[in-house]
Amino acid sequence: MDSDKVEAIRDWEVPTKVPELRSFLGLANYYRRFILGYSDITAPLMDLLKNNRVWEWNSLCQGAFNNLKAAIIKEPVLGLSDFMKLFEVQMDASDFAIGGILMQEGHPIVFERRKLNDAEQRYTVHKREMTAIVDCLRKWHHYLLGAHFIIKTDNVATSYFQSQKKLLQDLLAEFDYSLEYKPGKANIVADALSRKAVLATL
Repeated sequence: MDSDKVEAIRDWEVPTKVPELRSFLGLANYYRRFILGYSDITAPLMDLLKNNRVWEWNSLCQGAFNNLKAAIIKEPVLGLSDFMKLFEVQMDASDFAIGGILMQEGHPIVFERRKLNDAEQRYTVHKREMTAIVDCLRKWHHYLLGAHFIIKTDNVATSYFQSQKKLLQDLLAEFDYSLEYKPGKANIVADALSRKAVLATL
């Protein structure tokens, strides 16, 4: 398996507090139907989320975390691309990073994330989201060129696409896509990738 496809999940840092664990479990929960024994695997992690529970990351938690990451990045969760099926691009941008996922029929094909540079961090919300879209299209062009696909986003309107500079419009014109709105609360995986705590400190 291409290690670049799974790097964002494989290298996910150990959570150090409840919000970080919730973010990771939110991503994992999205794929729970594909993971055999999901509830058993996550039990030590779920215990840390209980009210009035003191945070204590022990060997059981570490084992569960490692097993869950391994389950997410292997089949049947991680799918192989099928050029006869519709691709779906989901992405999100936080104040400090962007994240994206290329999917088919609910299965991830590739994950992507990166920290925004200083100039990009000063972009408007729309422009950061547009940066995420452009990054994903450039990274995954070998999957997407010549095929119709869907871009799902929570911030970029069609009118914003049309207002972009010619260079960006030329790039977008190379692709055959439809734009669909996906509310932030439903954009769990891309949101988690764009908000990984460690990226905020790099």
